[in-house]
Amino acid sequence: MSNLVTNAGHAHGEHGHDDHHHDSGEMTVYGFWLYLMTDCILFASIFAVYAVLVNNVAGGPSGHDIFELPYVLGETALLLFSSITYGFAMLALYKGKKQQVLGWLFMTFLLGAGFIAMEINEFHLLISEGFGPSRSGFLSAFFTLVGTHGLHVSAGLIWMGIMMYQVNKHGLTATNKTRLSCLSLFWHFLDVVWICVFTVVYLMGTL
Repeated sequence: MSNLVTNAGHAHGEHGHDDHHHDSGEMTVYGFWLYLMTDCILFASIFAVYAVLVNNVAGGPSGHDIFELPYVLGETALLLFSSITYGFAMLALYKGKKQQVLGWLFMTFLLGAGFIAMEINEFHLLISEGFGPSRSGFLSAFFTLVGTHGLHVSAGLIWMGIMMYQVNKHGLTATNKTRLSCLSLFWHFLDVVWICVFTVVYLMGTL
């Protein structure tokens, strides 16, 4: 009888621990949502500044003169596909398949790194041609907006690299699942922001 009571108490303790972790995991995701809302305000502010300065070219080039739409479409494709591969990583996570999670995360990392490499190359070419951020108000706003997004993507890649290490070492623990869920929100958020950047900056700039 005492064994039954002990086992029941032990089971209740485990169940209580699971409930506690589940609740803390939900609170973590909720807190991350709040962070993303503040990031929305940040990007909205930079978009507003860009809208004010877009025609302030100071005798320099406008977007129509410097933007290469096919190149930017390549960047966009990399980031969009990275969102799809991260979605596959989350599906594998829900199924508890560790190696598939790692594989899809690695693919997402490569696509994201490719995006950053193309963006750095774009910035390098513009600056080498004398079209750096100090050339005009338009270029200052352009480098600030696109660069801020690029810094966010770079931070996401560092986070992703850490998560691949954590999953490989510790497996698909409850903590890792929560962190991967937060990273998923962050990565898809950056995808949405980039679509806005592509539309407002590049597409409208070349038309």
